[in-house]
Amino acid sequence: MTIKKTLAAIAVLAGTALAANAQNPYLPLWEHIPDGEPYIFEDPDQPGQYRVYIYGSHDSLIDKYCGKEQVVWSCPVNDLKNWRYDGVIFESIRDAKGELLNRDETGDILYAPDIVERIENGKKTYYLYPNNQGRGRNTQVAKSNRPDGPFEVINWSASDPRRTEGILGFDPGVLIDDDGKVYGYWGFEQSFGGELDPVNMSNLRSGAPMVTNMVSDYKHDGVFRFFEASSIRKIKDKYVFVYSRKSAEGEWGLPVSNYTLAYAYSDYPLGPWTYGGTLIDCRGRDTDPDGNVIITAEPFGNTHGSILEINGQWYVFYHRQTGEKEYSRQAMVSPIDVKVEEGLGGKVTISEAEYTSEGFELNGLDPYKKLAAGTACVYIGPKEPAQEYPTSYHTGGSHPGATYAEVPPFENPYEGNDNYTPIVMNNNGSIVGWKYFNMDGVDASKAHKLILRAETLGNAGNIKIMIDSPWEAKGGVHVGDIKVSKKASGKIVELKSGALKLPKLSGKHALYFVFTSPVEDKPICDMYSIQLVK
Repeated sequence: MTIKKTLAAIAVLAGTALAANAQNPYLPLWEHIPDGEPYIFEDPDQPGQYRVYIYGSHDSLIDKYCGKEQVVWSCPVNDLKNWRYDGVIFESIRDAKGELLNRDETGDILYAPDIVERIENGKKTYYLYPNNQGRGRNTQVAKSNRPDGPFEVINWSASDPRRTEGILGFDPGVLIDDDGKVYGYWGFEQSFGGELDPVNMSNLRSGAPMVTNMVSDYKHDGVFRFFEASSIRKIKDKYVFVYSRKSAEGEWGLPVSNYTLAYAYSDYPLGPWTYGGTLIDCRGRDTDPDGNVIITAEPFGNTHGSILEINGQWYVFYHRQTGEKEYSRQAMVSPIDVKVEEGLGGKVTISEAEYTSEGFELNGLDPYKKLAAGTACVYIGPKEPAQEYPTSYHTGGSHPGATYAEVPPFENPYEGNDNYTPIVMNNNGSIVGWKYFNMDGVDASKAHKLILRAETLGNAGNIKIMIDSPWEAKGGVHVGDIKVSKKASGKIVELKSGALKLPKLSGKHALYFVFTSPVEDKPICDMYSIQLVK
């Protein structure tokens, strides 16, 4: 089955209620779109109606980053639960003469893209920068009259039909300013920028210089520590540059990581820039009961994304790692606060987002709704990951298991009616958690139980259920337990707690599972879903 046909089949699934997500990850758990660039564009099929579109790479190769197709998902601006798969928007398979670029007919690998909208002859036109990794096609630009494509390459070289002309390199970001001028941003371990030719949208404007080291990279002195993932936004009269920052050794008391997004701002499109701070730390930085800084999520990875205002609320879009390797990334979102002081020298202040399971559910998750285990945002191994440099991508403790790593690409990894990414490697000492649930509607005077759907693995254990913190010394409340049989089930079964001793709660609260077992380094069960029931 071709990629397009298989994706079309998945689109049918995406139309079901199972694909309607507001929590993190906000796309179906079998979908892997990292590097998400969010934009609001008018729906070409419903004039006057607007949608949020997510453009990213597509982790479909299993053992490599990204994929050979770029797809788009979108949702109405007034319904952030109703995400829709809009299909493949671009593939680079043939050259300017229509001849195959690769003998296997699969085309080039496409990394993190960007897109801009421009009015041309009174009509909206879209330029896609697909970040093509094919030799000679890294500067590729494609054009469409719809935000969901299809896009056609517009900058083939006149002298070589297999090459493209242009300046934009790795991880392109593009901005069309209020005066119509076009600016490009790109770079890997070194940042670049420049004003683009508005005619071809790919080369520098005649006479315009290329700005090198636009912000300082991590190999040189300075707080910027640029690594990759250029993204640009204009907010009021300020230019905000979002990028992946490589932290310094010992910063926050943790090892070096490029698993963070940071921002800088300027009064001008190409700087000079002022460092703003961290937007999101995908390691889930927190503290233990003794006040030590710890990592509560995946300790290593990369991230890429940007910021967007939707209905008056700002969000940062990013991705997380899943699986044994780093090639099954999932789209994430968190709310942020953005404040802009207009005028020359005015500051841009953006709050650092918290890494949570909430996504667009800003009031907290519904505790009575069956929730896929893969929405957990806390997974701490038995050993402190900040002190280790594991050879595998996880630390030997709990982590989200990949879906693409276990099934062929584009096949549907559903079990029955469940949309899942299981939480695996739950050993003695592992902690899995969700932040946060809205407990306003929970009557603690009534009997409640927690149901865990899991596959038992032949290792007896106990799961301590905690509210607010996994540690009583840090305010955690022990409300119940789930016993795990030594018998390996070989299938997904329901494990139930006894009656929970819930305190009277209101507002948002975190839920944690703390695993204990007499056997070290042997997983107790793989988790598939949880649900609070009366």
